[in-house]
Amino acid sequence: MIKSIDELFDLVKNRPTMKIAVASAEDTDILQIVEKAKQMGLADFILIGAKEKIMALATENNLELDVEIIDQADPAHAAALAVELVNSGEASAVMKGFLQTCTFLKAILNKEKGLNVTGLISQVSVYDKDNGMGLQFLTDCAINISPTLSQKRQLIDNVVDLAIKLGYEKPRVAILSALELIRDDMPDTIEAAALSKMAERGQIKNCYIDGPLALDNAVSPEAAAHKNIMGEVAGRADILIAPSIQVGNVLTKALTFFAKKKVVAAVVGASKPIVMTSRTDMFENKLLSVALAGYIASVSN
Repeated sequence: MIKSIDELFDLVKNRPTMKIAVASAEDTDILQIVEKAKQMGLADFILIGAKEKIMALATENNLELDVEIIDQADPAHAAALAVELVNSGEASAVMKGFLQTCTFLKAILNKEKGLNVTGLISQVSVYDKDNGMGLQFLTDCAINISPTLSQKRQLIDNVVDLAIKLGYEKPRVAILSALELIRDDMPDTIEAAALSKMAERGQIKNCYIDGPLALDNAVSPEAAAHKNIMGEVAGRADILIAPSIQVGNVLTKALTFFAKKKVVAAVVGASKPIVMTSRTDMFENKLLSVALAGYIASVSN
């Protein structure tokens, strides 16, 4: 079981280098990540974009790229080509560069030429627990706005699969809400209870689920004990399922900007790893997201 972000980082550096196809790579931030990740042995890259602009940006910023560059200025075609390279085995993961998220995801979700997405794709934020006892996973923070009951089940399947790849044999999943009681005027609490019962009956496998749980009851044994909430998950959650993108997005940004945590982003649910970071993410967190994609690719292979 990988117990920290730093441990993940070290593991990737000691594995065979994976190749990542970057769609629309003509962006200084992206090129800086590419240079640093390559120097550290985290990944190799194929850059797809306007070649002249990529080379000009590299020169302006004194970047030594030493990577293959495919000249394709159109963002939609660049995204499609990045996915094609992954499907053909020339690359192991795909990464979003300087293009609209919808354009990037359209190539991934293409039924004929995409990354074999049969359900939802979702975003997961991964960070160290405060007690030093492992990683915590938070979803969905960037893609699914107001997931339905069945969509939350798919979010759980996606994040549990990721957690298992990182060594969490049967992760503990907390379905978050504002409180731990079921109320008919708060539909998310009813859905949380349903998901908990679905896990109990074997409809959702490979994890423990409890909900609804307020955040404190999910992550603090003391808070859970104070309210007499017991079970496998209470106070010990490995995975947090946010009721909406608003909750997930605000919480992950609070972890980054207030708590100054290392937060790694992963997009899951496709046949291959996807790197899709925010432009406001800290440089180190973007680099760590590349490392996570490399690790997932290596264990999947």
